[in-house]
Amino acid sequence: MTEFLSAALAFPAVLFGAALVVVVCFWLLVLAGAAAYDTFDSDLDADAVGVGGVPVAVSVSLAVVVSWFISLTGSALVVRSGVTGTARSLLHVVVLAGALLIAWGAVRMLVRHFRRYFPAEPPPSRQDFLGRVCTIRTGSVTADFGQAEVAAADGSTAIVQVRLLERPSAPGGTPGGDSAGSGDVFVAGSAGLLYAYDAEGEFFWVSPYDAALDPGPRPLPRTAG
Repeated sequence: MTEFLSAALAFPAVLFGAALVVVVCFWLLVLAGAAAYDTFDSDLDADAVGVGGVPVAVSVSLAVVVSWFISLTGSALVVRSGVTGTARSLLHVVVLAGALLIAWGAVRMLVRHFRRYFPAEPPPSRQDFLGRVCTIRTGSVTADFGQAEVAAADGSTAIVQVRLLERPSAPGGTPGGDSAGSGDVFVAGSAGLLYAYDAEGEFFWVSPYDAALDPGPRPLPRTAG
């Protein structure tokens, strides 16, 4: 027991021991609902050191556990060797470097198995544009032709194909309801609402809409050159 305490309180095991206490406290907070396991994902880039694909807290926790175990074992061997003075200090530095290198390699290997439990966010889908206001970019929109520009939630824009549902004509040959069947309800710069998506035709159904009522981002109308 005395040998274990001497090794645990020796450099560098004592450093990783303190880090291990912090890691344990963090995961206790996560279990209690007071913290999120992905808290640090936006602040640190784990991909830069080859341990990306899982939350930063997971990779750091694994690194701390492995480093503590390796440094504790190395410190125990140094204490047992009986070396003193400068040689002992150099051996402790070697243990520190070795613990870090071994931990990095071990975490890289373990992360490959943990990635399956942390799937990446799904890529943007055209379905994300449903319910958004768009800006017409063609001179008109009909049941067979039309393009519009729409902004996604992240502010990026895309040009999409749009179609206008033609309404049946009323008796006497005049369009029923409004002038949607005429094709000139939209002009370049008009605002429209994307309310449905046709997967087979790969276009959106669009209807007239007052863009001022939409709280989301939308591209600014372009003036015709």
